[in-house]
Amino acid sequence: MQVHVRDNNVDQALRALKKKLQREGVFREMKLRRNFEKPCERKKRERAEAVRRYRKLLRKRMEREGY
Repeated sequence: MQVHVRDNNVDQALRALKKKLQREGVFREMKLRRNFEKPCERKKRERAEAVRRYRKLLRKRMEREGY
């Protein structure tokens, strides 16, 4: 991953880097790998995330269709 520093503006480049890392999911991955997670706990978390995503999709769909 690359970020170009323009006009010696390191703050702006740092913000761009953080945004790219956030978009790629690097921070989330680091947080998950900080501690060991049992396979059964991982499956449980992934199922809960899938349910959350599905419910969000339904909410958006209902909002769009006006129910």
